[in-house]
Amino acid sequence: MPETVLKRVPERMCVGCRAMRPKKELIRVVAPAEGPVSVDRTGKLPGRGAYLCPDRTCLAAALKGKRLDRALKRTLDAATADALAQMLEVRDARSG
Repeated sequence: MPETVLKRVPERMCVGCRAMRPKKELIRVVAPAEGPVSVDRTGKLPGRGAYLCPDRTCLAAALKGKRLDRALKRTLDAATADALAQMLEVRDARSG
C-alpha cells in the first residue's frame, strides 16, 4: 500500500499583523540593492523582501510601526506607501 506524501506549504510572516500564512496568499514587497522599493508579483525578484497580507489594515500597521522599513532595511517614502495602498485597493476590487 503506497503512502501519500503531503507536500509542505511554505509559510511567511506578515510584517503588519505578524501572522503566519501560506506564501502564495501574501504580497511580497522587495527592496533591490539599487532602485526603488516595489511590489514583487512573481516572488522571484532579487533583493530584500518582506511579506504583507493583502489587507489595508496590515499595511497601515506595518507603516505606522516602521516594521516595513525595518524589514526592508530602507526608509519608505510617502509615494511608495501610497502606491502599495493603491495596489491593495485594486487587488481588493478584483477579489470581491
